[in-house]
Amino acid sequence: MSSFAGKFAQLSLSDQRTILIDPRIKAKIGKWKTLYKRLTDFDFIDAKINHSDFGVQSLIEDYDLIDDTKFFTHPEYNDQTVKALKLIQGALRLSAYILIQDTKQLAGQLSGRLLYFDAPEIKDVLQQISQIQTTCLRTLTASLTPPGTGLVRTLGGYSDQMNAVAVIPDGKYVICAYQNKTLKLWDLHTAEEKFTLIGHSDSVSAVAVTPDGKYAISGSYDKTLKIWDLDTAEEKFTISGHTSWVNAVAVTPDGKYVISGFLDATLKVWDLDTAEEKFTFSGHTSWVNAVAVTPDGKYAISASRDKTLKVWDLQSGKLKFTLISHRSRNFSSHTKPVNAVAVTPDGKYVISGSSDKTLKVWDLQSGKLKFTLKDHRSVNAVAVAPDGKYVISGSSDTTLKVWNWQNRDIITSFTGDYRLYRCVVAPDGVTIVAGDTSGRLHFLRLEGIEASP
Repeated sequence: MSSFAGKFAQLSLSDQRTILIDPRIKAKIGKWKTLYKRLTDFDFIDAKINHSDFGVQSLIEDYDLIDDTKFFTHPEYNDQTVKALKLIQGALRLSAYILIQDTKQLAGQLSGRLLYFDAPEIKDVLQQISQIQTTCLRTLTASLTPPGTGLVRTLGGYSDQMNAVAVIPDGKYVICAYQNKTLKLWDLHTAEEKFTLIGHSDSVSAVAVTPDGKYAISGSYDKTLKIWDLDTAEEKFTISGHTSWVNAVAVTPDGKYVISGFLDATLKVWDLDTAEEKFTFSGHTSWVNAVAVTPDGKYAISASRDKTLKVWDLQSGKLKFTLISHRSRNFSSHTKPVNAVAVTPDGKYVISGSSDKTLKVWDLQSGKLKFTLKDHRSVNAVAVAPDGKYVISGSSDTTLKVWNWQNRDIITSFTGDYRLYRCVVAPDGVTIVAGDTSGRLHFLRLEGIEASP
């Protein structure tokens, strides 16, 4: 807690209000240097937008005080500082509609919009944000629309839609699959591109990484799977013979098999050493959108446009059961296509995300619905933290939410500029990577939660 936050918390409500109108007092008596300092104090900014008598708009208007013509001839006037303050004001304006609904997003919104700039005053604000201890999602890269310009810089200058993302087991890199037929490996700490994998002849729709981190397996609309060596950045081999687009890919925990899901409603299990087909799973009535494997490697769970999830036995090659709600009279688990699926680390539960605006938690042993989570529009992506405590969801409503899924609470949220399409959690349990439909990657850190060792 900063000196301002500590002192502010001990004040009476009346004195707190006096502090929050302080910028106007400082401007009136000509203490411009003190005004500068107040408007770059993150804890002041946070306190003002959270006070019922003020809020976001009142804070934005504080920055208009530096437009006073008397200020321009004052000895303390600093053109560069004024520009920095205007950028902070611009960032607040761009995020106002979000902050009015959820002030806890302040850190993520400001960092996502101000990391483009090098002004000392902005760096100071960002430094303050990096030290906050409250639970929130803080952006680690400039990934939101910046103030002061209509231009949007994407990560690495990239602007093609990202279809899939997977994290390397060592937590150092993420690999992304793109609409433009390529895959890219990104450094999770610096957000810099390491290399690009080229070889598919159509959109790359899915990607997974072997447990040893040596290979990536990509699926494409060109009806192939490609296995890539992540040390050499070269293609190892291609698995052909598919009759339909590849929509989903997952690897078994032992790294021996890959499961692919297709537009023709089937799944196939492939031997990664021989590239030979082991099984074909048939049972869905529409295309397979996602697939996950249980931690013990015994079962694959597929999510389909036919509104169902199916559990497949990877040893017998047979359907174990379909996940359906015992509260529902019809056969479908969700009421619209199921877009995403994940399994908790203990292998006991399946979490699914659907276009019906819900996430559902299923008991994998009984096959029954445990409960439903609601606070999204269409859910496109689901990931589970390594310790199993949190579920992360990405949605077409442009939000990413972190859930304490066991008590059904939303811990924190992040709102982007575009629909969030995919997300993944790093092994540390607090670094989250989310991709949106514009091609931007959001590198986020879950603050206020202890990282996994």
